[in-house]
Amino acid sequence: QEIHRVLNYFEEGSEIYMAEPGAGFDSKGLGLSLQKKILGKMSNKKIAKHFIDDTTSEVLDKAFLIIKDFKNKEEAKKIMKYIIKTVIKVGILYRNDQFNAEELKTVETFKSKFHSLSMTMVSFHEVDFTYDKAFLKTSLEECRQLLQTVISRHLTDKSKTRADTVFNFFNCEELMDQIFDSSGKYRDHMDVVVRNMHKMMDDGNL
Repeated sequence: QEIHRVLNYFEEGSEIYMAEPGAGFDSKGLGLSLQKKILGKMSNKKIAKHFIDDTTSEVLDKAFLIIKDFKNKEEAKKIMKYIIKTVIKVGILYRNDQFNAEELKTVETFKSKFHSLSMTMVSFHEVDFTYDKAFLKTSLEECRQLLQTVISRHLTDKSKTRADTVFNFFNCEELMDQIFDSSGKYRDHMDVVVRNMHKMMDDGNL
């Protein structure tokens, strides 16, 4: 039903997508917009399975449990929804060659920075007394800024705010302290997260 609502939205001509002035109808632009509209309506666990592999899904499941305990179920659902929507929309843009040369450079910088951040998080979990909160906060903020640069031309202000909400949530000092507490209550969850992060890095997906 949601898909049909979105299709009807476009059939009614609520938005017209043009290419360069005088070039006529932009079918690729319409297709991309349709995908983003549908995913904007349906970014839940069911639709996410088509875009997020089992390893990533397990990481998100554990993150959900941590957030649910740290805050509440509604906050956990909101953060997970925002993560999934952002990942899917950026993935659509990337796979459909929507980024220009400068943006692609920023994408590569983001990927490198996020990979380094992931390796750092693994180290903080596995090696006692390596946890550096200030470094982690700085790295998260750098990733946030890079992502915002990448999506600046392409996504709505609402989508940009969702991305900021996710980064700001995980940049909470109290949450960081509890996640990387070697004897803390989230240790078992983080064992699973880190194990899957190793797999994702080995597979070249992180």
